[in-house]
Parts: sequence; C-alpha cells; structure tokens
Amino acid sequence: MPFGQHERGVFEDDSTPLYEEIVSAGGVSVSDPRIAQRGELHEAFQLLVEVGLVNKSDDGAQWRAVDPAAVQAQVVAPLGQQGAELIAESAHWAQAFSTLSHAWRRSPSAVGGPFAELRGEATIGTFLGSLVNDAEDELLTAQPQDRRGVKQLGAVVGARDIAALKRGVKMRTLYQHAARRGVDTRKYVAAVTAAGAEVRTLDEFFNRLIVVDRRIAIIPSHEGVDAAMVISDRSMVGYLVDMFERHWERARPFTSSETSLMRDIAAEQRAMTIRMLLEGRADPAGAKRLGVSPRTYAAYVADLKNEFEVETRFQLGYEMGKRGISGRETDEPAS
Repeated sequence: MPFGQHERGVFEDDSTPLYEEIVSAGGVSVSDPRIAQRGELHEAFQLLVEVGLVNKSDDGAQWRAVDPAAVQAQVVAPLGQQGAELIAESAHWAQAFSTLSHAWRRSPSAVGGPFAELRGEATIGTFLGSLVNDAEDELLTAQPQDRRGVKQLGAVVGARDIAALKRGVKMRTLYQHAARRGVDTRKYVAAVTAAGAEVRTLDEFFNRLIVVDRRIAIIPSHEGVDAAMVISDRSMVGYLVDMFERHWERARPFTSSETSLMRDIAAEQRAMTIRMLLEGRADPAGAKRLGVSPRTYAAYVADLKNEFEVETRFQLGYEMGKRGISGRETDEPAS
C-alpha cells in the first residue's frame, strides 16, 4: 500500500512504541487482544506487518521483530522514486502552463482588448516583467529622467534586460541629457550596453514609453503615476514607434565621452532652457522638461543671466529678444 502522511503519523505515534515493546519482549502473541481486529493497537500493528517490520515465528504462535535496516529501503526507496517522478511531472506541467501563458500575454485579450489600463506599481511591474521575458525581437524604451525612472533601474531590472539581450533581443533606450549625470543610470547603461544595447540621450522632454516587439506599447495613464495604459492596437503602436524613431535619430549616443559631444549636449541644454524661459514656463515645469531638479534649472537660468550680463529674468528676456535669440539656432549666438 502507499504510505503517506497519515500512515507516517500512526507509525511514529503508535507503531514505533509497539515495535520497541516487541523487540524488548522477544515477540508478541498472535492472540494478544490489543492487535486483534478491534484491538486498540490493531492499526499500528497492521502497519508494522505491511512495512515488514514483524513476521511470524516458525511455530506461528508469535510475531517477532525484523531488523529495520533490512526493510527500510523497501519503504523509503519507492517514496523517493515517487517524489522524483512528481518533481519531474510538475516541471513538465509548469512548462506547459508557461507556453499557455506566453500565448495569452501575446493576445490582445490578455489586457482586455487593444487598450487597457493597469493600476498599481506591483501590477505594472509584474506585467512589464512578463512582457520583457517573452520579448523575441526588440525592446524600445523612452525614459524621462525622474526619480521614479531612476528608482526602477535596480539589479532586477538590469538582470532582466541583460537576459533579454543575451537571447538576441535588440534593445534601444532613450533618455534625456540629464541622465548622463545620474550615477545609477550610468551604471545601468554601462551594464546593458556591454551586453549589446544602444542608449542615446536627447535634450527634449518626452513621456515614458515601452514597446515590445512592435506589438504592445505601455505608456503612462492620465490617472496618475501608478497607472499605465497597455496598447496592442497595431496602428497606434506603429504611430508610437514612429515617434520613437524620430526622437532616436536626433539623439546622441550615451556611451561616447568625447569632449566635443559633451559640449554639444551642454549647448542643447542651454538652448532648451532659453526656450522654456521665452515660453514663460514656471521653474518646476522647465525643470521637468529638462529632466533636472528645480535647483539645477535655477542654476542654468543664473548662467544665462551672467552670459547676457543682466540681473533679472525680465532683462534677460528683453536682451534675448533684442538679439533675436529663440533657443532654436543651430549656431551659438554671439554674446
């Protein structure tokens, strides 16, 4: 018979003391009322018989103990074999369900149609992790430089993205220029570029965007920071990919450290600050669009005041207007 948890409990609590008694007494009479059909130790005794720990004497008058070492393998080995078979079978079932899950996630019905909303950071993270793990061809990501974006660049995300790259998935990521000053971002970029990813930066602000295999896109929801829209409509995904490509063409490689490149990036951030001022944007809005802190943005404005030799923002706007400066010039204006 199969031996399970119930039998083991009876064996430990009742059969073991009975076996020890049989060993001490040199046997137990076959007529002992305790081991009879309705006896208090009948179940415990029957378990000893089935396990093979007792057998009848030659004259059939007693039950005598058998060396446990002689029968242990007969009980333990089949259980071990059964356990190994169950583990192997569970692995096969897990793989089968993984295949079904993969098919489900690739279907628009997985997120409730061509447009669906996810709520909660954990839910979004789990869904995104599944998408990246299932990616086959390409990952496109646009990450504005904010605290939430930097926080997500942990070891888990890095390991997940590197695993995708090792599978042959192409990966391109777009940041703002300000990301070049972030220690965590630089570490992440160094790791993924070493694995084959391409990373570039741009002066302009953009919203977060993730596109997997050009079939599913994830963008922020208007409901707040802990909500995201999942888009599987092909036309909309294609439109978002086109937007990404246009930004990508104008962006600059993150990996280069040439002095001329860093000078160009500084000039682009300067021009962006000028545009923010001329558009009349408040400091928090201007800082967000450049991907920098309000303090850093204020420092950019102070540098412009020094450059144009003025004291107030009004004077700065007047001086730039008088010189025809718009922040969109291809050449740096004369001071």
